[in-house]
Amino acid sequence: MDQIKRVIRDFISERDWDQFHSPANLSKSICIEAAELLENFQWDEDKFDFSAVQDELADILIYCFQLADKLALDVESIMLAKMKQNQEKYPVQKAKGTAQKYTEF
Repeated sequence: MDQIKRVIRDFISERDWDQFHSPANLSKSICIEAAELLENFQWDEDKFDFSAVQDELADILIYCFQLADKLALDVESIMLAKMKQNQEKYPVQKAKGTAQKYTEF
């Protein structure tokens, strides 16, 4: 992950774009890119342009990494902590094979 953080930081620095990357702006950009990802599945979720999906997903991840970096968050640590919370909210014996929200168990 250090390599991707470095590549993203260098890209932004070379273009002097950090001035535009407030946490709010990065959050907005994540939502915008997520909508662009969803657009690929708008009319037929089985027929989509894999390359376009890959590009949009990469855009989302890049903005997510930027936001984490801006807030001095360790991506791996926050993801592992969230997965632990998810394991507690969705125990296998209750959640296996169902799409119900944990409040519906």
